[in-house]
Amino acid sequence: MAVSVLIPTPSRKFTAGEDTVTVQAETVSAMVDALDAAHPGLGGSLRKPDGTLNKYVNIYVNDEDIRFLNGAETALKDGDQVSIVPAIAGGLFAGGS
Repeated sequence: MAVSVLIPTPSRKFTAGEDTVTVQAETVSAMVDALDAAHPGLGGSLRKPDGTLNKYVNIYVNDEDIRFLNGAETALKDGDQVSIVPAIAGGLFAGGS
């Protein structure tokens, strides 16, 4: 299945600056493998050393969070759009002392 993957700005160093890449994959897990094969290092930024997806990276298939689907085994179909969104944290506490 050919799927389009939207690459976040911090990860574009692995894709020579490309913001969207196309890979062949039937599941999100296989998509990460395909991304890493085509763009070495990208898979490592999405997975922990044990192979599970990093909890600080959110992945959406057609705007649906895979955590509410079938996780890394979420099925992909031809033409799906996958978004990789790094978690954002931090900020300034505006409260008093």
